Amino acid sequence: MLQINPDKIAHIIIRVREYGSGLDPWAHSGGRVQHGIRSELHDFIANLNEDEQASLVAVMWIGRDSFEPEELEEAIETARIERTTPTEDYLLGEPRLADMLEAGLEALGISPEDAEDDVIRPV
Repeated sequence: MLQINPDKIAHIIIRVREYGSGLDPWAHSGGRVQHGIRSELHDFIANLNEDEQASLVAVMWIGRDSFEPEELEEAIETARIERTTPTEDYLLGEPRLADMLEAGLEALGISPEDAEDDVIRPV
């Protein structure tokens, strides 16, 4: 069973896309383009509990076809066991993170669009 709310995954997807697009004018901080969003994402993922982080990694792995949807529990356990770097650094180092999270949700039968529609972003 997925141990993270899909709304949290949707929040990450939305913010990763904004980070990649450069469209968020508030993302610029201290002369470093997109530093604000990256810092927010880093902190958001870092503040997830261990079960949520393992589930998030498992969804990404399912989205990149490293695991099948039926292997969700195995993917979560593998994420726990094989964690060697902070989850936030591992995930933010993946250039296709948003795409893989969306694909992982879809493979698990969860509509990324519905989850993203449920997410309320600050204005």
